[in-house]
Amino acid sequence: MSKSEIDRVTAEFYGAFDNRGGKPADVERIRRLVLPQGVIVCTAPTFAAYSVEEFVVPREQLLSGGRLVEFSEWETSEDTRIEGDLASRFGTYRKSGVLDGEHYDGTGTKTLQFVRTPDGWRIAALSWYDHP
Repeated sequence: MSKSEIDRVTAEFYGAFDNRGGKPADVERIRRLVLPQGVIVCTAPTFAAYSVEEFVVPREQLLSGGRLVEFSEWETSEDTRIEGDLASRFGTYRKSGVLDGEHYDGTGTKTLQFVRTPDGWRIAALSWYDHP
């Protein structure tokens, strides 16, 4: 049961950025999926560490302001390890969209750290690396 729940949370996380077909991205759900004290880190192309709010706000603007449209991101492989109320997921992803009128796509690697809370599995930390 835990693995399927973690799969669901992961799919919800990736789906939060989807604005294909003119539908609004639901970046707000990141605030529900990631613990309020969670840490979010990008290692490449530029290193940056974010709080949940520092991560969410610019993505809300980017995905709802018309600069990045027809965007989606999806997991292409994963390896999940669960030990009691802790889980770690290492995976690869693809992304595609139209940024400032130009086709945009890429690949990367993400690692997500999960904890089981009274409300179910939540993301405690995540890091990603966009492949060049």
